[in-house]
Amino acid sequence: MKRVNIILFIILLMMEGCSEGRQSGKDSDIFITVDITMVNYPKKELILQDFMDVEYIGLETSDEFLCQGRVLDIGSDILLVSNYFDDGDIFVFDRNGKGIRKINRLGQGGEEYTSIYGTALDEDNNEMFVNDVSGKKILVYDLYGKFKRSFRHDEGIRYVGIYNFDNRNLICEVDYDNKALEKLFIIVSKLNGSVVNKMPISYKQKKSTRIGNNNGRFIMYLYSNILPFHDSWIFAEASSDTVFRFFPDFSMIPFIARTPSIQSMDPEIFLFPKILTDRYYFMDKVKKENNFTKTDLIYDRQAKSIYEYTLYNDDYSNKQRVDMITCETKNGEIAFWQEIEAHDLVGSYKKGELKGKLKEIAAGLEEESNPVIMLVKNKAIKLNK
Repeated sequence: MKRVNIILFIILLMMEGCSEGRQSGKDSDIFITVDITMVNYPKKELILQDFMDVEYIGLETSDEFLCQGRVLDIGSDILLVSNYFDDGDIFVFDRNGKGIRKINRLGQGGEEYTSIYGTALDEDNNEMFVNDVSGKKILVYDLYGKFKRSFRHDEGIRYVGIYNFDNRNLICEVDYDNKALEKLFIIVSKLNGSVVNKMPISYKQKKSTRIGNNNGRFIMYLYSNILPFHDSWIFAEASSDTVFRFFPDFSMIPFIARTPSIQSMDPEIFLFPKILTDRYYFMDKVKKENNFTKTDLIYDRQAKSIYEYTLYNDDYSNKQRVDMITCETKNGEIAFWQEIEAHDLVGSYKKGELKGKLKEIAAGLEEESNPVIMLVKNKAIKLNK
């Protein structure tokens, strides 16, 4: 795999500018290269609802179902939600926001987790996988919280992200305990945790997204190393010049490349994929200076051009901007999600700033209600040739 990555890297360096083309054997794949040194991008304003479907879920508020609205995973019928402080609670809501049950298996026992770093939901098998990073193991429960089995992280590594890959396997993002010069993604068996496949992304030198500030403290720019995109997965690594697309048949091809090489830059300018739709590829251009300087970029497949964008939510009458701060998702249906605090919605409702379904939900809220979850889903759009 390392040899394949080197060959792909050489090919990418021979390409210039921003181009679009087909990849062999993958009719729907588009490959682009991005010149990261460009400064003045044309501006583009977008309305979220013009190219995405938006669903709002008001989470039931009660003494039992009182939470901060951190979405752990989203299925066809249910949502798994937790608090941002790790108290062990996992709230199960249906897609209408009705509370079904609360699960808590926090503890030191063999059938318990010491922390919830993340979960993967498998509705087909009525299971959820809880990633206990500190214990370096994954625990499997049914959707009532009954323990079924557990397995360890593979030797010498830890799983910092777990996702539902198919009926038999998880896909995991890996961090090494050592200083290996590669980012690793693996497929592991849901049954016993055995490693089915490994997908490394190699690089010459590790590039950190951590920077010191004037107070002598460090801050880190967080980005998603793995993103679901339709029937595939996007792999990104800050130290690599290439973003890859990985398919269910275990094939992996280049998807986005940046030039010049991140390895040649000081200070570094990173390029991170953020949200991917049929027409638009949203990206963060991040310069490692002044506590990070971010530029919101979008590649428009229709225009075959890159823009600096501003995104608005049309369910607000006052041109409310959508900032994709919270964007992690774990399935191809949902592009990203955000929680909207109840007190903010109540204030906007009183000012007459809301429309449609969001207005209906806000009308029944109190300031101390649970957050409303906004799910943003891919809308199929036919591109002009």
